[in-house]
Amino acid sequence: MKMQDKEKAIIVGSQVHADNLQFQYSMLELESLLSTAQGEALASCTQKQEKLHPATYIGKGKLEELQHLEEELEPDLIVFNDELTPSQLRNLQGKLKARVLDRTQLILDIFAQRARSKEGKLQVELAQLQYLLPRLQGQGISLSRLGGGIGTRGPGETKLETDRRHIRRRIDEIKKQLQTVVEHRERYRERRKRNKAFQIAIVGYTNAGKSTLFNRLSTAESYEENQLFATLDPLTRRLVLPSGYSAIITDTVGFIQDLPTTLIAAFRSTLEEVREADLLLHIVDCSNPDYVNHENTVNQLLNELGMDHLPQLVVYNKADAISPEFVPSSSQHFIMSAFNEDDRSLLKDKIEDIAIVNMHYYRVLIPNNEGRLLSVLKNDTILRELIFLEEEQMYKCRGYVQKDHPVMAALKLYGV
Repeated sequence: MKMQDKEKAIIVGSQVHADNLQFQYSMLELESLLSTAQGEALASCTQKQEKLHPATYIGKGKLEELQHLEEELEPDLIVFNDELTPSQLRNLQGKLKARVLDRTQLILDIFAQRARSKEGKLQVELAQLQYLLPRLQGQGISLSRLGGGIGTRGPGETKLETDRRHIRRRIDEIKKQLQTVVEHRERYRERRKRNKAFQIAIVGYTNAGKSTLFNRLSTAESYEENQLFATLDPLTRRLVLPSGYSAIITDTVGFIQDLPTTLIAAFRSTLEEVREADLLLHIVDCSNPDYVNHENTVNQLLNELGMDHLPQLVVYNKADAISPEFVPSSSQHFIMSAFNEDDRSLLKDKIEDIAIVNMHYYRVLIPNNEGRLLSVLKNDTILRELIFLEEEQMYKCRGYVQKDHPVMAALKLYGV
């Protein structure tokens, strides 16, 4: 989309309970979301309230002010910084000329643009339909995707049939298709479990630098951009640690505060990859002044997804632009820049040290004709010593192995 094709918008926020600074960060994030969706904020309209207005989100006076601002700026969109209820959406659309969108629709729109795999597209469509279902009444033609633009995109890119029965049927259909994908992925995971690979999952707030780090650790080609939600579909690659030990590393979708509940449900299966991890690398952007809130948001979502029990290393990324107020909030942490090769090497050392903690130590003498066994030790264990003893024609090996790895039986034969 060219610069002149960007849709113009007014962003609207209501400050309820949140402190001033956090509310400002939230509005800046909404502006970033809009920019990622190929939109541009012309102005913002904010109000402090005890609670959100049940009918129109903002109060009567502020709504009139918004109407005057709309007359003056003639935006394509008016984007609200919270998820609007069906009645709020309906009432606001009746009082405003531009298309009314909320934060959830904006996030769903970005996900619709980012989805690449069949599963990603199905999950986005499912989340969009689940969001849409309670909001059908009285929306009419505005729910059609024919108009195009932010909030109307989706994997199908066709006119949206506004019949409730049709949508419910489609939701059931997508759920069945997703179940097949989940079973397929479970078979892959079972295979990885049998091979006893050490599994690492990268998690973190959106735009913390997860894909940048993933690409440089695994030499993969994940989409890498300074944008919110640059990665949607999980990618899994091999990561070779300093000893030559091969681990499995997975890049995941970025978390965000107020992530739509429909998306948490839809992406639960995608984040199943994380549930199996031996280690979570929780990436935090330490150049962002709101990093503490970002870190807490990710931990809260991991808790909701039942993944808060997994071992976690907090990686404070973007150390080259570190915030002056930065203080690490986690005891188990590592500060680095994903672009710095020395930092990446040190991180790999740190990962290897963490992996060793739950492994079994071995010392063995292997005959020189056991080439296959030696190869397994090099790739599937953390080998600390490999010396050829010429007189005995044996290899002296010392290292660490996952406790229930299939190679344990052979190691017991040659153990010293």
